[in-house]
Amino acid sequence: MNKSTEHAGQPPTGPRRTMDIVQARLARRYAAEKRFKLVGLGAIVLGLIFLTLLFVSIVSKGYPAFQQTYVQLDIHFDAERLDPGGTRDPKVLAKGDFGGIVKASLRAMFPDVSGRREKRELYGLISSGAAYQLRDMLLADPKLLGTTQKIWVPADDDVDMLIKGHMDRKAAEADRRLKDSQLGLIERLEEEGRIQKRFNTTFFTAGDSREPELAGIWGATMGSLFTLAVTLMLSFPIGVATAVYLEEFAPQNKWTDTIEVNINNLAAVPSIVFGLLGLAVFINFFGLPRSAPLVGGLVLTLMTLPTIIIAGRAALKSVPPSIREAALGMGASKMQMVTHHVLPLAMPGMLTGTIIGMAQALGETAPLLMIGMVAFIVDIPHSALDPSTVLPVQIYLWADSPERAFVERTSAAIMVLLAFLILMNAVAVVLRKKFERRW
Repeated sequence: MNKSTEHAGQPPTGPRRTMDIVQARLARRYAAEKRFKLVGLGAIVLGLIFLTLLFVSIVSKGYPAFQQTYVQLDIHFDAERLDPGGTRDPKVLAKGDFGGIVKASLRAMFPDVSGRREKRELYGLISSGAAYQLRDMLLADPKLLGTTQKIWVPADDDVDMLIKGHMDRKAAEADRRLKDSQLGLIERLEEEGRIQKRFNTTFFTAGDSREPELAGIWGATMGSLFTLAVTLMLSFPIGVATAVYLEEFAPQNKWTDTIEVNINNLAAVPSIVFGLLGLAVFINFFGLPRSAPLVGGLVLTLMTLPTIIIAGRAALKSVPPSIREAALGMGASKMQMVTHHVLPLAMPGMLTGTIIGMAQALGETAPLLMIGMVAFIVDIPHSALDPSTVLPVQIYLWADSPERAFVERTSAAIMVLLAFLILMNAVAVVLRKKFERRW
């Protein structure tokens, strides 16, 4: 028997066995890497699915709010009812009985409706905002006095829900908010072409209201703009100055280390804690007005400062040391080196961090609830000292309302808020791509 026959069937030894072991380990490593990639890809796909479901749910519930049901009435601007003295004084016209002429128009359209209860049901088809609409029209054009005009006025929210298909007409009368007699009146209006869905401009131009068909987001939008303006004017210069000092001028000792640790810790503090601080300091101690964008901006400044400082320091660290050395070698002072060379190169990163901080502040609710910006405010704020609310708080208030019509307005307000957030983040990405320099 020769050697080849003697060692047949035995495992290989030496370099060949080592290569087999290496190949097996590489195969397992590649398989593990492939599984890890698949798990990561699956997590991304799952996240995108949930995000898509969220957006679909919000949009499907919110887009009907961009339309409002209107009813056409033959309005007679009765001079005896609106201007008995014939003076056409705007103060007198503003106090006219516009609700009465709306009811008179409805009675003329449905002369067969009699009885106190039946008339009350008839009047309930029209929103209470119709009277204010007619008042504004007459004040804008006093020549309407004494004439009869065909005017589209907003319908009540229950009628709006019925026309939009959120209320089943075939359901039992006890299971819906509209009576059978009201359904009959609505069907007659539909047959005459007096009911129509139109773009809901009120949603974008009005403040809050107890009536869903009259509620809008403009008051909350202005409150958010004033609050963010105060936040930006305070947090950006303070945050940039702090980042520059800590990164370029502060000595490395235990005090600066303590400050850096506290800044990093503040970035993780729950936002409601800043609301408690604002309530104790700005309102109770300094006596600033409650529910004002000024106080909201001060509170959000405290909350966004750590984010801006951390982003600013990261942007300053990204500037190569050679830039500093070259500026100092050319005879520039340290202040000139920072202001003329380092800061301009780091500014895109600082702006990106600031915009992200502002986007975070735009979506905050808890700290603003603590300082009273949860109040029901109808008027549109005109300054940072006027009482107001903000979009996230407005969404919170509407979500707590029992009316079905507020559900779609809540989702529509969320869509507007998300549009602002996406826009701000898009601006941050564009600034980073446009001005970022790679070394």
